[in-house]
Amino acid sequence: MELGISTFVETTPDVETGKTMSHAERLREVVEEIVLAEQVGLDVYGIGEHHRADFAASSPAVVLAAAAVRTSRIRLTSTVMILSSADPVRVFQDFATLDGISNGRAELMVGRGSFTESFPLFGYDLKDYEEIFDEKLDLLLSIQQSEKVTWSGKYRPAIHNLGIYPRPVQTPLPIWIGSAGSPESAVRAGELGLPFALAIIGGVRPLDYARHVQLYKEAAARAGHDLARLPIASHSHGFIAETQQLAVEKFFPSTHARTNVRALEKGLPPYHRSDYDAACSPEGALYVGDPQTVASKIIHLHEHVGITRFLLHMPHGTMPHADVMQAIRLFGTEVAPRVREAAARILDCRLNG
Repeated sequence: MELGISTFVETTPDVETGKTMSHAERLREVVEEIVLAEQVGLDVYGIGEHHRADFAASSPAVVLAAAAVRTSRIRLTSTVMILSSADPVRVFQDFATLDGISNGRAELMVGRGSFTESFPLFGYDLKDYEEIFDEKLDLLLSIQQSEKVTWSGKYRPAIHNLGIYPRPVQTPLPIWIGSAGSPESAVRAGELGLPFALAIIGGVRPLDYARHVQLYKEAAARAGHDLARLPIASHSHGFIAETQQLAVEKFFPSTHARTNVRALEKGLPPYHRSDYDAACSPEGALYVGDPQTVASKIIHLHEHVGITRFLLHMPHGTMPHADVMQAIRLFGTEVAPRVREAAARILDCRLNG
């Protein structure tokens, strides 16, 4: 059972002061958070690609490389790269470079992306949303599998027996499929035999995603892949503090503000405190609370959905850096040991009947 943090490097207005920090300041904070995550024993840190004023993570590989030279063990991944609007050659090169700098700790998670700002920015048409992803994933996997590539498609110029460099330390470089919950994505990832990550966010019940994991495993088994070698991750918003009430109250203001920005953009109903409290409940998708509460929810997800990696996404919106750093400390020193011990017990029970 692997545990880690993910972030979109948000630079939203502070709900208390109304001030917005610079992109540069937030980027430097994230590097400090990655260093601390390793120090307290977490396994992985992920950064998601975005291209808008309230996010500073347009280039996850660069930020992760800055942290790579200050760490030695923690794995460094995208969560996700928007492959549909990117060049798979450049994406692979960036993460192979990160893999070299980190001495084999890079991972690449790709997806279609729930934000679409990158499409007009890089000259792509949203009507090609599905088809272009499948084509570019095919090219990316070709590069993963072979130093020299011959490939042709509809949306990108062909490649004729050309080498793609640098090559990564890891053979092959890990490539994950990230999904917001599409059953088709689960089946596709399983058929390809790729690690699979679910974004379990919003007003959902995490245990409902057990069906997606089952679809993924069934598709992988039909395709002849070894299920024991296919990790499954989940990613959910959350926050940890010394007490349940402190965590709930600290995380609410930025979550409320950020969620309502997205609701307005998408034409969804406003987000209320009652929605938040429901999501913080044992059945909800927010992993907010004291260490025991958060650990219990992660263990429940592991046991009943089948995930082998959990990424806690924080902060959601802008929060004081000191609060985020303390949450990371608690995650590594108090939540992680509880989860790992329970996961080991569950595995032992399964192996021994």
